[in-house]
Amino acid sequence: MRLNHTYDPVLDAAAGGGQGTVRDYYELLKPRVMALVIFTAIVGVFAAPGPIHPWFGFMTILCITVGAGAAGALNMWYDADIDALMKRTAKRPIPSGAILPGEALGFGLTLAAFSIVMMWLVVNLAAAALLAFTIFFYIVIYSMGLKRRTPQNIVIGGAAGAFPPMISWVAVTGHIDLGAISLFLLIFMWTPPHFWALALFREGDYEKAGIPMLPNVYGRAETRKQIMLYTLACLPAAALPALVGVSGLFYSLGAGVLTAMFVWRAFNVYRFSEGGPADLAAKKLFGFSIVWLFAMFALIWIEKLVGLPAFVAVLHG
Repeated sequence: MRLNHTYDPVLDAAAGGGQGTVRDYYELLKPRVMALVIFTAIVGVFAAPGPIHPWFGFMTILCITVGAGAAGALNMWYDADIDALMKRTAKRPIPSGAILPGEALGFGLTLAAFSIVMMWLVVNLAAAALLAFTIFFYIVIYSMGLKRRTPQNIVIGGAAGAFPPMISWVAVTGHIDLGAISLFLLIFMWTPPHFWALALFREGDYEKAGIPMLPNVYGRAETRKQIMLYTLACLPAAALPALVGVSGLFYSLGAGVLTAMFVWRAFNVYRFSEGGPADLAAKKLFGFSIVWLFAMFALIWIEKLVGLPAFVAVLHG
């Protein structure tokens, strides 16, 4: 019988081994984050110009999925001490005592090696190199280097979550071009308002763990301002896939409506300073931001499945 306890590396080492179930190891992969990774990577395969054999497409998505799970496991290994301090993360497998830190480290490294090598052998070297860099970026640059040191952690670290559709694009084409960058920027510009909205109503958690999120360092007013600015920056990012020929009129119309709604919800966060309305506005923005990103990529995917013409092609007759 396993008893939950606060993460303590000394006690855990003495325990001689975790008692984690398959469910615990599944949670170690950060499945909710993985869902976004898988979906955007699938859209990247469909959006990229040129054909890809279904088997290679499947292996591309599988390798990206396993790589994302590896990054999640390694992140939980490194962040186990601060995860134990936050209400939102205290029940994760390592802080709860289900899985030992060393077990998580070995599990993550094994998955990372498998995903990179398989991507190299089955798909191509360029996609494998970009996948390896993505895992390195998330663990070393973001988790170890940025997360505990700077309130800009989310701005820079957000690149890790933006790479998956670029990786799948490279798996098809063998190179990075404007189309791949346009998909990258959709996620990259979305990340700060998404996570800062969460930080506004989870401010106490981050402060307790000593993570320098923007509200804890520069205050709520500056955070609301930055959320507004970065959401406005999503306007050109949303337009870019259409302008470079990745998407068409169907996407353009849908993206226009969705991004206007995104901006409106960010404005509500900006105008409500304190109290219940401010927290409610932040929660609504956080929830809608997830819908916005999934919907933006879904519009691109639908266009590719239906075979609608690209916006640039329409403009040129």
